[in-house]
Order: sequence, then structure tokens, then C-alpha cells
Amino acid sequence: MNWPTKVGTTFGVLSRHSASFKRSVVDKYLSGDESYASAASDHGVDAATVRKWVALYQVHGDAGLLGKYGRYDAAFKLSVLERMWEDGLSHRQTAALFNIRNAGCLTGWEKRYHAGGIEALGPRPRGQPMSKPPAPAVPVAASDEAKSREELLAELKQLRMENAYLKNWRT
Repeated sequence: MNWPTKVGTTFGVLSRHSASFKRSVVDKYLSGDESYASAASDHGVDAATVRKWVALYQVHGDAGLLGKYGRYDAAFKLSVLERMWEDGLSHRQTAALFNIRNAGCLTGWEKRYHAGGIEALGPRPRGQPMSKPPAPAVPVAASDEAKSREELLAELKQLRMENAYLKNWRT
């Protein structure tokens, strides 16, 4: 397999393929002589990747092929989801339209929105918390010394019945 050796960076983001490599693959497909699969196999990439690059190029031109790193606020995420729902677009089409590199994040946005509304689309804490919150207080049962003889015998009888049940259940 012919693996590309070019690696480009844009805005501090390391990209597996340079923009010029992506453009050459897109041009090969857009020439009309090749399918997604054949253009992909000639360059050692996946056909779905070529399809994504072509869609990004057709909507955004060369800027769609540049590396991109971004965080999106809740209002933007909601507008993207609303446009997707109103126009009946797929996640891939929506990602290409809004120049979002990872179409899979739309699934997460959708789930979070349905679970918690626009507040759930806001920034989430990253990483692990620095310290664990204190454990909730467990109600303290009355000590055995404070119980009467009858209460202790009733508890013993209950525990013996549970034990017998569990022994029979295992067999």
C-alpha cells in the first residue's frame, strides 16, 4: 500500500495528511475518471475519508481541507442541530456544511441536547476531578447493645432465614 509521507500542521494541529495531498486526492476524484474507492486506494486512504474531503472542498474550497481545531459554544451547537433537523440532513452532510471535522460529535450533541436541553450543550469539565467529594453520610443503625433481647432474636431469625434461602438458591 502506498502510504503518504506528508504531514502538515495548521494552527498547531497535527494532520496526518497535508492540505496539498488532500487537494490532489480530491482533484483526482473530481476529474470524473475515478470513484471514491479507486481514488482512495491509489493514495492509501479510506473511501469514506475521500468522500469527506470532497464534501468539505465542495462547500468550503481549499479552507475545508486545512486542519481545524475548535470549540463550539452551546448556541452554535443548537443552531447546527436545528438546521440538521429542519433540512433533514445527515450527520455527515451537516458536518460538511458547517465545516465540522468530526461528524460523530453531532451524535453526542444530539444525545446531550435531548437529555438536558441547551444547558447540556455547554462546556463540560475535562479530565478527572482533583479530589473526590465526601461520601454521603450513612445512617447509623442502633448498636446491638441498645437493642432488646427480643429485637436481637428477631434479627437473628431473619438473618438465618435469608442465609437458608441463599443456600437453597445456589443449588
